[in-house]
Formats: sequence, structure tokens, C-alpha cells
Amino acid sequence: MSKLTIVADVHAHPDKVELVQAELEKLIPITRAEEGCLQYDLHQDHENPAHFLFYENWESRELWQAHMNAAHLAAFLEATEGAVGDLTVYEMSQIG
Repeated sequence: MSKLTIVADVHAHPDKVELVQAELEKLIPITRAEEGCLQYDLHQDHENPAHFLFYENWESRELWQAHMNAAHLAAFLEATEGAVGDLTVYEMSQIG
């Protein structure tokens, strides 16, 4: 299978931006060290600081799924429970 691109769209509640940002930033070094992680970049919207986006590239869907089952992702979900208003994950493949 070809490389997998993930776009994770995260919207924090306005009063929880700092908490969500800190917890998202904790994921970066751990995830970048995971097997199969080619790119894991966090972005924040200039106009809406409560809007975050991860742009990720993985060697395969299987390795990304292993990441999704990792303890540090479960810890993120627990730490940000009630602080994230919307979280959408898009699985994509490059076509051009």
C-alpha cells in the first residue's frame, strides 16, 4: 500500500485553547519517533487560535492504526475530555 496522509482537524473550546495546545504538543516528539511516521506537523489557525490541524504522513495505514491505539493518544483523549469541541480525522492518499 502507498503512503497514507492524515489530516486531523481539532477544534478546542475557546476557554480550553491553552490546555488543548499543550496536550497536542506533547504528542509531537513521541509520535515522530514511532515506526512508520514520516511527518507529524501541528498547525494553528491565525484567525481562530482554537483551531488546530495535524498534517501527517505514514508509511502505511497499518502503522498509522498502531499509532491510533498507542497509550499516548489515549492519554491525550483523557487529558482533553470536555475541552475539544470537534475532532475530525481524514485518511487520504496522494493522487498527483
